[in-house]
Amino acid sequence: MMGAGKTTVGRQLARRLRKRFVDCDHEIEARTGVSIPTIFEIEGEAGFRRREAATIEALAHETGLVLATGGGAVLDPMNRQNLKAGGWVVYLDVPPDVLWSRTRGDRNRPLLQVEDPRARVRELHGLRDPLYREVADFIAESGQGSPLSIVRKLEREYLNRCAA
Repeated sequence: MMGAGKTTVGRQLARRLRKRFVDCDHEIEARTGVSIPTIFEIEGEAGFRRREAATIEALAHETGLVLATGGGAVLDPMNRQNLKAGGWVVYLDVPPDVLWSRTRGDRNRPLLQVEDPRARVRELHGLRDPLYREVADFIAESGQGSPLSIVRKLEREYLNRCAA
């Protein structure tokens, strides 16, 4: 979900596991040379989702990296399939009210540029949560606690499940 801390947690986890970190949204911006809001403005959400799916497909087949996807990546069944096939998938589960408090001032979130963004956060969470649960190998409750405590939990879980 947007505002869940995927980039912050992913970057720290990659460092601890000595892997490369890739933020899918940043990768899309690097590949296109424009910002995500600009892509939304020119191509709409559908155009952005096509770019996101192509990026996920390419990155999911790489090894030795921690990938943070955009919040809506799980909406596409092919993305879910590619993520599952590509490695260990973590869902950072954050309650909608916490997501709202983290994202409410961020103008770079095109899906929240609506009349009632708080209701939109709840709506997006309701749509996405079951899909995240479907694809996740591990669910980390991350609405409370520091990013470092979540990273440590994920590192332990990864080492127990994947590096043994």
